[in-house]
Amino acid sequence: MSFLRRVAGLSLRDRVRSSAIREELGVEPLLLCIERSQMRCLGHLVRMPPGHLPGEVFRACPSGRRPPGRTRTRWRDYVSRLVWERLGIPPERAGRSSWGEGSLGLSA
Repeated sequence: MSFLRRVAGLSLRDRVRSSAIREELGVEPLLLCIERSQMRCLGHLVRMPPGHLPGEVFRACPSGRRPPGRTRTRWRDYVSRLVWERLGIPPERAGRSSWGEGSLGLSA
């Protein structure tokens, strides 16, 4: 909004509402723009044909229970078995405790 206020030649001391400035300049609210983008992305995922990884991950239904305690924050803990299988990485190699050399079968 600070940028839009400068474009309109106003400051906070002028006490003009943000909605009035956006309307005057013809700019839509940011949240509306974000929501439209999210809906467009969701539409692509819904229409995606079977066999494409993003669509399969979107449609995947996790089974089982979450482990007790604090949620894990490492990326590999969130990657589903489906993704590892599609990448061709065996589950025993994907579940290693460290990301050291060769943990993904990418050793030189």
